[in-house]
Amino acid sequence: MIEVKDLHKGYNKGKVNALNGITFNVEDGEIFGVIGPDGAGKSSLFRILASLLLPDSGSVSMNGHDVVKDYREVRQIIGYMPGRFSLYQDLSVEENLTFFATLFNTTIEENYHLIKDIYQQIEPFKKRRAGALSGGMKQKLALSCALIHKPEILILDEPTTGVDPVSRKEFWDMLGRLKEQGITILVSTAYMDEASRCDRIALIREGEFIASNTPKGIIDEYAGVLWSVEGSRMSALLSALRDYSGVKTSFAFGDKIHITVDDRMQAGELEQYLTHKEFKDVRIAPIKPTVEDCFMALTR
Repeated sequence: MIEVKDLHKGYNKGKVNALNGITFNVEDGEIFGVIGPDGAGKSSLFRILASLLLPDSGSVSMNGHDVVKDYREVRQIIGYMPGRFSLYQDLSVEENLTFFATLFNTTIEENYHLIKDIYQQIEPFKKRRAGALSGGMKQKLALSCALIHKPEILILDEPTTGVDPVSRKEFWDMLGRLKEQGITILVSTAYMDEASRCDRIALIREGEFIASNTPKGIIDEYAGVLWSVEGSRMSALLSALRDYSGVKTSFAFGDKIHITVDDRMQAGELEQYLTHKEFKDVRIAPIKPTVEDCFMALTR
């Protein structure tokens, strides 16, 4: 179990606050996601959990071990995968994995069952230097190295950043199988769509958790009236929507614009306004919110 209480961390002699009183628990065998944009404090939080960074105040316990006082014990029970690829680029795939196994007095053969599903995908390239691997293959190698000593807790800091969509899906499928083996997983991401793969999530902004619940629970708490607007000239359409008094918020979501409106407003009223603005191919429809819509509403 992970227990975090009132965690604070600042930089530049306190002028920059990275974490402002973070408190949460992660249950055994749970996938807990920390979701938020770059600069929200995710990496600072995860480096403290991995005993690589000292907090200014507050406490963190990893399966009963304090990350400051018992950092040696903590490092034996966790697997840590930083956001940036940090393995030895001049060593081969096999040499990297052997090196990390040796650090923890184990071997690839002893814990091969833990990494089998992952490592089999890169084993044909085991003689290739790590620096010559593709993004998805580097990700699989880093995860294999984090797992080779059979950790109780896996800490993954933005593991899918810059990885193609297929590799992202494969990675989350692998996390699901690791969870089935009883490993507690804490993962951070800036991709809101990955929230649905977690048991519980926390939305983080400017060093604070602004919401924490199951993904469904976060969505169920959304109180606004949400519509989708589609049409050509997206930039001009977005500007026109923001100028209309009946529209509370409007944000671009891919090829659509999500807007919140007063619950008394009718779609025909908005369509008439946009037609007057010479938008003739507009489609308006009510939609269900996503985690990203909830995040935008909470940070409005």
